[in-house]
Amino acid sequence: MSGPGANLVYANSRNRALAKGKQRTQGTMGLDEKTLATIVRRGVAEIIPQDEFVRELQSGRKLRLKQGFDPTRPDLHLGHVVGLRKLRQLQALGHHVVVIVGDWTAQIGDPSGQSATRQMLSAEDVRANAETYMRQFFKVVDRQLTQVVWQSEWFGKFSLTDVIRLTSRFTVAQILQRDDFAKRFKENRPIAVTEMLYPLLQAYDSVMVEADVEFGGTDQRFNCLLGRELQGMMGQRPQQVFMVPILPGTDGVQKMSKSLGNYIALEEPPEDMFGKVMSLPDSLLVTYFELLTDVPDDELVRIKTDVEGQRVNPMSLKKRLGWEIVAQFHSRDAADKAQAQFERVFQKREAPEDVPTYRLPAPSAEGQLRLSRVLVDAGLAPSASEARRLIAQGAVDIDGEKLSADGPAERLRPGAVIRVGKHKFVKVVGP
Repeated sequence: MSGPGANLVYANSRNRALAKGKQRTQGTMGLDEKTLATIVRRGVAEIIPQDEFVRELQSGRKLRLKQGFDPTRPDLHLGHVVGLRKLRQLQALGHHVVVIVGDWTAQIGDPSGQSATRQMLSAEDVRANAETYMRQFFKVVDRQLTQVVWQSEWFGKFSLTDVIRLTSRFTVAQILQRDDFAKRFKENRPIAVTEMLYPLLQAYDSVMVEADVEFGGTDQRFNCLLGRELQGMMGQRPQQVFMVPILPGTDGVQKMSKSLGNYIALEEPPEDMFGKVMSLPDSLLVTYFELLTDVPDDELVRIKTDVEGQRVNPMSLKKRLGWEIVAQFHSRDAADKAQAQFERVFQKREAPEDVPTYRLPAPSAEGQLRLSRVLVDAGLAPSASEARRLIAQGAVDIDGEKLSADGPAERLRPGAVIRVGKHKFVKVVGP
């Protein structure tokens, strides 16, 4: 398949026919109630219309599940995983995922409730981000039941006439019904014409791949419904819209976002991933178990009851949650090691097994080496002033003994372990 990033397209001639909606195969009819309940209830915000979606599932027809993404940033976090897990559940029943790389819309920007529009990206940035995104995407979604297509395959051929024909199908009043547009219009804040084109282009994607179901977060509700409407206008069977909840970030307040710094990335090292889970507010435990793990529903009810009734130590549940998430994106062995390191460092107050080393410099006639200088040289502080501030705040200890003030580094001996905050360690070795 042609187009940028062709190495990402796992499609042979049969898949190309599928991508154009020409081949429809039969799946397993008659889902059992438990499986159906898991699909339509757990990790679901809204399905529009749900009865229509259920009929399609029960029909035995293999559905085409549309998932679009704009490669505006390279990394995925657990917030993205909520929807990807639903796709994987449906793939297990034989349904096909069609991933649309929004290499066109990535250059337009979709605020999705944000107050500022996104900057346009270069083609090189789009390709680099997409490569990284897809590598992480397939940590969750089955590569063999996924087709990848690029928007530029159809929008690259769009003429001004095509754009005018598309825009003629909708009114400005319809587009302004989108929540963030309506809010900005009411507050007299600017809305670029290019932004208003975004929902139309996303809707046209659904037409081009003949989507049966489109997946998105609740912030994409308007755009997905517009796709359903446009399909009907153009003589296609209108897609159902499958909305998943927005995952709260590690702060427990705002949605998970890299820009807010409250995220857990899929490619975080196991120890960091586990540690971030352990820092979650207790109030998020049930939500994270429900949206990000395969803990059975009956057990999920018990967890919720125990948490609400304060019959369980949240620390034990966080350890289990951390283990489940690390095992999902790394391995069971990595999860075991991450948990062991957390217990060693944060519960037993011991140093990690693989601590970086810092070699003491040879004695100098220029004067005594100060502890603040050691912290900078060892990479534990960005500057001497910041090092002194950390020491004054009691954030630095040597072999478990907190420093109270900056001073000569003469007390440092080979084998001593310096700790700054909760996560930074170095082991001193001789000159």
